[in-house]
Amino acid sequence: MKTRIIVDSTADLMPEYKSRVSVVPLTVHFGEEEYIDGVTIDHKTFYEKLIESDVLPSTSQATPDAFMKEFEKAKTAGEAAVVITLASKFSGTYQSAMIAAAEYEDIYVVDSASAAMGSGILVELAFRLLDEGKPAEEIAAILEEEKKKIVIVALVDTLEYLKKGGRVSKTVAFAGTVLNIKPVLSVVDGEINMLGKARGSKMGNNLLVQEIDKAGGIDFSKPVLLGYSGISDALLQKYIEDSRYIWEGNLKEVRYTTVGSVIGTHAGPGAVVVAFFKK
Repeated sequence: MKTRIIVDSTADLMPEYKSRVSVVPLTVHFGEEEYIDGVTIDHKTFYEKLIESDVLPSTSQATPDAFMKEFEKAKTAGEAAVVITLASKFSGTYQSAMIAAAEYEDIYVVDSASAAMGSGILVELAFRLLDEGKPAEEIAAILEEEKKKIVIVALVDTLEYLKKGGRVSKTVAFAGTVLNIKPVLSVVDGEINMLGKARGSKMGNNLLVQEIDKAGGIDFSKPVLLGYSGISDALLQKYIEDSRYIWEGNLKEVRYTTVGSVIGTHAGPGAVVVAFFKK
């Protein structure tokens, strides 16, 4: 039986994987305005609106009906499906997928316990397993184990969006702006954690490297993906240059893409993200 990979729209993927997945979109709200993630709003437009807006956008979970439409396509094609969703701690999207899957056979739902590039590298691993000829049930079982090793580390350019989201106080945000503080965050097991703060982007890049080391280092035998939030990738390019010794000899190329709405809402523009499987 053939297998298709289904994801929700918060998984940040390289183009070669975007063309292979079936996508169930979430909805993004800017006040009264509503957009279908990845359909009626792309990443560039999202960040333009994020910068202009006084209110923090919110996302609505994908519905069971939206998943059923994709499951019906798989059933009609005589295919099994592995479904990889945004962390259940961030959204009810996983629950929607589970509700929909109860009506079907050969549908295996995996809570990525991650988001953005973290979900993205789990999807890439799923395709590796698929291309090796593994069946859907085995792919899902392997992903359930491997997802425990995923680490996202991010250097945030501004505290403003963490303040808007209530994750830091106005006083801390103001002091951070004056002192040029760059917070370093992690996403592990569906939780966003503040790991440390650095003065300026160079110290921030150093702290990012230290956090990768603290996690136990990168397993380069599995997918690694970098990302940036906002319109420009300039800060990411600087980070790649500053940390070149990590990548040289380990990766043929440093691959990166833009950070989507869920992590982007909290991080704001100018964030640098590294997603990897720890050793």
